[in-house]
Amino acid sequence: MIDFFDKLTNSYQKKLPFVAYRKPNANTVACFLMPNDNLDYVKDFNEQGFVFAPFNSAEKPLLFPIEKSLFLSEKIQLGTINFNKNRVEPNSSSKEKHTDIVEKAIQTIKKSKLKKVVISRKEIAQLSNLDIVKIYQRLLLSYNNAFVYVWYHPKVGLWFGATPETLLQVENKFFKTMSLAGTQLYKENSLPVWKSKELEEQQLVTDFIENQLQDIATSLKTDKTETVKAGNLLHLKTQVTGQLQANASLKNLIRALHPTPAVCGLPRDLAKDFILENEDYDRSFYTGFLGELNINISKLNKQKTELFVNLRCMSVDDYKAIIFVGGGVTKDSIAKKEWQETVSKTQTIKKVL
Repeated sequence: MIDFFDKLTNSYQKKLPFVAYRKPNANTVACFLMPNDNLDYVKDFNEQGFVFAPFNSAEKPLLFPIEKSLFLSEKIQLGTINFNKNRVEPNSSSKEKHTDIVEKAIQTIKKSKLKKVVISRKEIAQLSNLDIVKIYQRLLLSYNNAFVYVWYHPKVGLWFGATPETLLQVENKFFKTMSLAGTQLYKENSLPVWKSKELEEQQLVTDFIENQLQDIATSLKTDKTETVKAGNLLHLKTQVTGQLQANASLKNLIRALHPTPAVCGLPRDLAKDFILENEDYDRSFYTGFLGELNINISKLNKQKTELFVNLRCMSVDDYKAIIFVGGGVTKDSIAKKEWQETVSKTQTIKKVL
């Protein structure tokens, strides 16, 4: 019997598309293995399969249709893997460029209707070799409570990620979503202290979600904000639940939420315009979303959708890992601290390379 991870290696060597993923706090890894390199797209979100969507909602999401794929699910036990303990520091020009954009964002917020904007950057790390299974297994070991994936299509690229943020869970018109904002380093045996900047940023995201859902959902409920751990970082998380109105669709729900203020900003249109004008690169699938779309979960023919925001991710091309990282900027932000936050966010994912 061929090992689960050997199947991924075989598909990659044959240049056949696949995705493997583990949901948060699960011990089961699933995968979609595609028989050819055709490109399929989501049209109306009534399709079934695995969706991989870019940040820019004007671009079409990619789909691995379940009817065309081999779907596998397997319980796994991972041993221990040695990690790279060396810190890989970004170069000084990258720091200067990022802090300049953050400073511009702060000044724009102070004199316009913009309240928050998420500024991101990419960082390139050279790879001496590329073992997709070892990188993926290290991610699995590093992020127990994240959605951990490796996604590949020869016409698109190779992506890895471990995201702590759920965009949506939907089953029979009932849905869950979350706001996730604020970041600080995890320190063992010490309670986190959240400052007004992080608390305000979190509230902005929560308010946006509630406002966006008012016209398409009922029975909205907002849970108490809690602290969650992802890798070596802590975040603020607030869960929101509700039920879609009879005339509302999954597509309506996704369009209402994506991109969220946690990856774009507020007001959304102003923030998106600022990002497209000032970030000097294409985010591609970073801060997009991915996950299972309308998958049957039982013999009762119930369909469930679970989508995650594509954070803590990287694309790999020609022995270069392109690591994506960002942070929310408000009027109270300090450019140097925002830079340091992005450095902290890259460290966990760098050690798996």
